[in-house]
Amino acid sequence: MTSFAALQRLARKPEPSEHCDLCGAIVAQRHQHVIDPAVRKLMCSCDACAILFSQGGETKYKRVPRQVRFLSDFSMTDAQWESLLIPIGLAFFVRSSNEGRVLAMYPGAAGSAESLLSLDTWTDIAQDNPVLDQMEADVEALLVNRLSSPAEYYLVPIDKCYELVGLIRSNWRGLAGGPEVWLKIKDYFSQLREASHA
Repeated sequence: MTSFAALQRLARKPEPSEHCDLCGAIVAQRHQHVIDPAVRKLMCSCDACAILFSQGGETKYKRVPRQVRFLSDFSMTDAQWESLLIPIGLAFFVRSSNEGRVLAMYPGAAGSAESLLSLDTWTDIAQDNPVLDQMEADVEALLVNRLSSPAEYYLVPIDKCYELVGLIRSNWRGLAGGPEVWLKIKDYFSQLREASHA
């Protein structure tokens, strides 16, 4: 290697790396997350820190699981969906232990917004779909994609919902989003479907 090539290598900016928000250790690109349910704040975590919050005990943080499940038998009628007053065909539902209720959120150009979810509507949906009893509060969500036909339903880690929100927010252009954001949403759900079979 010539001295010029060595200088060029040294002058290059190092690859940006992410750190554990709890201990500061460098984490891999694909890493774990924990959440503070009181403020709904998601934090990057190394494996060692994440394991501290994997038990059901009383801790400030909760470890976010990693499993994605495609719910092939999920049932939601058009009337149930319309009663949620969600303006786009995407939403996620998470049981908040801090608020003692299920929150209905949907992504948009400015981030995520909350739709007012009536207890009756959620009770009807949950009665039709006992799998929702398995949804762990704060860290798992029902993710609904009614942009596709047929509609798709997933039980996902909450960080997957935040990933979708970030994808839409960073790629939205103009009033209707632009063609690129809709292609990215389609790719996101293709990858999610693949992950559910892994």
